Amino acid sequence: MTVTIRNAETKDINPLTELMYQYITDFYKRPRPSSGKIHSLISTLLEHTKGIQFVADKEGELLGFATLYFSFSTTKADKITIMNDLFVVEDARGTGVAQQLFKTCEQFTNENGYAYMSWVTATDNKRAQRFYEKMGGSVEAWLNYSI
Repeated sequence: MTVTIRNAETKDINPLTELMYQYITDFYKRPRPSSGKIHSLISTLLEHTKGIQFVADKEGELLGFATLYFSFSTTKADKITIMNDLFVVEDARGTGVAQQLFKTCEQFTNENGYAYMSWVTATDNKRAQRFYEKMGGSVEAWLNYSI
């Protein structure tokens, strides 16, 4: 399967919105945000100042996406990336698309002088955990909280 990993572009807003809905509502079972909110988020990421999105493109069809947010680490006193999302449509899982997206995020992090890339996944998402371990990731000694 020939898939190109590239930066998301303005022309991707509608198909990327549909992928994000699959990710948010179908996969993670979260409430559906308005299309306006999704479009605003994508537009922010298209500016490449607060983050960036990559898409997996197979002949004009988007098969997945990955999102990096830019942040900082006090303990490193340096800038970092946070891979907040990595999603591949079900039919393309197990084909190497996720690896390509992950490696693109890792490459972007390294080539742009970030100290490291971090990410989280749901505790019950065993498939993702196996994937991240295969990609060289390790579980950190930190617990994530939210409010």
